[in-house]
Amino acid sequence: MIDHFFHLDFDQRRGLQEQLRESLVSAILAGGFPADEPLPSCRKLSQQLSVSRNTVALVYESLLDSGYLISRPRSGYYLHPDYSAVDPEEAPPRLAPCLDIGRADGDGAVNAPSWCDRYKLAVGIRHGLLRPGNWRDYRYPFIYGQPIDSLFPLERWREVSRNSLRNDRDHGWLRDGFDQDDPALIEQLRTRVLPKRGIWARPDEILLTLGSQNALYLLAALLMNGDVRVGMENPGFRDALNVFELREAEVHLQEVDDQGMLVDPRLEGCDYLYVTPGHQVPTGVSMSAPRRQALLAQIRQHDQVLIEDDYDAELNFDSHPQPALKASDNSGRVIYMSSLSKAFAPGLRMGYLVADAELVGELRALRRLMYRHPPMNNQRMLAEFLAQGHYDAHLRRFREEHWRRRELLEQVMHSHLGDCRHLGSVGTGAFWLAAPEGVDTQRLAWAAAQRSVLIEPGAQFFFDARPARNFFRLGFHAIEAERIQPGIRELAQVLERQASG
Repeated sequence: MIDHFFHLDFDQRRGLQEQLRESLVSAILAGGFPADEPLPSCRKLSQQLSVSRNTVALVYESLLDSGYLISRPRSGYYLHPDYSAVDPEEAPPRLAPCLDIGRADGDGAVNAPSWCDRYKLAVGIRHGLLRPGNWRDYRYPFIYGQPIDSLFPLERWREVSRNSLRNDRDHGWLRDGFDQDDPALIEQLRTRVLPKRGIWARPDEILLTLGSQNALYLLAALLMNGDVRVGMENPGFRDALNVFELREAEVHLQEVDDQGMLVDPRLEGCDYLYVTPGHQVPTGVSMSAPRRQALLAQIRQHDQVLIEDDYDAELNFDSHPQPALKASDNSGRVIYMSSLSKAFAPGLRMGYLVADAELVGELRALRRLMYRHPPMNNQRMLAEFLAQGHYDAHLRRFREEHWRRRELLEQVMHSHLGDCRHLGSVGTGAFWLAAPEGVDTQRLAWAAAQRSVLIEPGAQFFFDARPARNFFRLGFHAIEAERIQPGIRELAQVLERQASG
């Protein structure tokens, strides 16, 4: 019987006990075990799954302690009565095939809702960056926005986690914070992180978010509608455009040159300006000091608000990086947002926003209605990680590996992609390249992917009716250093065929 409904494909990256327990709990909750029969013996299940009897026994004991099972002497393990009462006929059905959805049966059953007729927002039609979900399966992933996995300070993170779980520690992170953030993390941001960008803020001027994109969504939901005009860079961050258009805001596209977004009279009719001045998305250009001064004068003169997305603040490795625009703001017209997880662990989704206390208070109320606050355990662990100096130590190691890979990629590109022109700052985490005229980098990306090389075509960052098609971006954090050279050689061969064809 067990062979019929229980099967486990072990993931070598996870513990055997963890996976076995997870699968058994799923089977129990789905009504997969008979109420009046014992579960497979430790010996039988261990043989079937090719694991040790001790592993199965430990998992069974843990389920016994958790109340999922009961033990009957000389008989074995059985479902606890709370779970054995589940009638398989009454258990939640498995998802039906897509073809069955919405089809009435012969007894006149009610059709499933026509969801597309109920949507009030057109979200699915807005695409993000063109990147396959299985990018890890590619041999040469030159993509941006992923960490250098091997550098993650796992032992230090475990240490902080263990400390936060000690009995003598304050376990306030267990409780619902309602709309508040962990004061310890706010203090670390205020005294250790923000000053590096020239920003000094009070605790009530800081809001934690699930990444900088979540901050952008909160701002748009609160401040924008069909009567609002937003200026943004072109090329630029596509999901920012998606968020603004989702709020039906009128979007004005402003060109970018080697000093950042152009500042001219075309911006005067905008209510908000969204910019990425540290490293412009996607070009990597750092906004010049004169352009920054002009932009700050612009918003004061025309009663505008500037949204500064300093998404890679912790990865700005320019030799003399400019301070944040927020650092020069004495009028409260600059809203600053950034992320702590870009160089650390993007999956952690920990960002923050700095603005006037009045605006932060209203954003906090909106956030409460959405998800209350980011997980308190992550907040506390990150606060401890910062306080103990582990985060800064990690950034130092990250910086060293960043420059090693960047220099390697630059050398290889000089040898094999000499016809491509590089634009942008040297301190960013990707190369923005212009291929020779006539090369369509979307076709190039497709052809390169057939040889397990992933690049990011540039047309997706342009919002014109006829976008520039010869640009592309190469990231170097997600790819192992030893694969950079062979990957660029493969790309160069594909590019040569495209250019000559």
